[in-house]
Amino acid sequence: MGDLDLSFIQDLENRPTVKVIEAEEVPVIDFFTSSHGDTKEIVSEIGNACRKWGFFQVINHVVPLELSKRVVKMAKEFFDQPIEEKKKVKRDEGNSMGYHDREHTKNVRDWKEVFDFSLEDPRLVPAMDNLDDQELRTISNRWPQLGDLIDYSLTRKACQEYSREVEKLGYRLLKLVSLSLGLPANRLNGYFIDQTSLCRINHYPPCPNPNLALGVGRHKDFSALTVLAQDDVGGLEIRRKSDGEWIPVWSNDTYESVEHRVVVNTEKERFSIPVLLLPAHHVNIEPLEELLNEQNPAKYQRYNWGKFYASRIRGDYKKRDVENIQIRHLKK
Repeated sequence: MGDLDLSFIQDLENRPTVKVIEAEEVPVIDFFTSSHGDTKEIVSEIGNACRKWGFFQVINHVVPLELSKRVVKMAKEFFDQPIEEKKKVKRDEGNSMGYHDREHTKNVRDWKEVFDFSLEDPRLVPAMDNLDDQELRTISNRWPQLGDLIDYSLTRKACQEYSREVEKLGYRLLKLVSLSLGLPANRLNGYFIDQTSLCRINHYPPCPNPNLALGVGRHKDFSALTVLAQDDVGGLEIRRKSDGEWIPVWSNDTYESVEHRVVVNTEKERFSIPVLLLPAHHVNIEPLEELLNEQNPAKYQRYNWGKFYASRIRGDYKKRDVENIQIRHLKK
């Protein structure tokens, strides 16, 4: 990506530090336990992890490791192509699927390039974030075409196969999260009919000044649930809730998304593959009625997911004078 332009430089308080959380402190959820009938135990573990951390690692799941390795290998082949080739599938404000290398987090450019594709293809989203505008537009995946050196049809097949496997894992986790809130396992399922969920492949090249820039600036995901696979290079940091050290609305803050960021280095490139479970565009989000009472009233106003998503996407393409819309902006 070349030299470090001023657009990448983080404010002093947001720059990487040496002190980070120890990885072994992060909760680990073993699906081997769940598959052998002890559902109550794993529900309790997930509930504790969501309350304390908003983040946990899953082991012994059913997503084949070789499949994710295959996607990363093909992703490297794509990202190693000249920028002119990658821009043939470049995303824009009209269609947010495809390649992009100028994403901003909190108005600072991220040291990364990405490739996004939707789990449902095509899908409908609001054309504008204006509440009075009812126009919808169709978003379709943009896949690289057959090249001289790379058979991109295999890349497409592997990406689709991987995302479907992770989607199954994601919905299994969503059911367990629902149970941990004291809700029926399928309580949230209806929100994801005609979903807007997506898969992203992140590529973080070596950075000439990793003490000044971030692969992704500090943020909280806007998805209902994010399932992330990463390579062994490392770089993901999460902010511990108890003391702020670096280490969603439906639940009315019972479970809160963890703030996280990605640091980069001078020597090794890094890949990660998050799948973001996102509701249908027409879904209105508000705290679940079953979780509210006089002592715990609704903390968030009702909002339309599609309009919120449209506003967030518009903020990915350039620096704005104000911060892009966040979930916390919808607090009462």
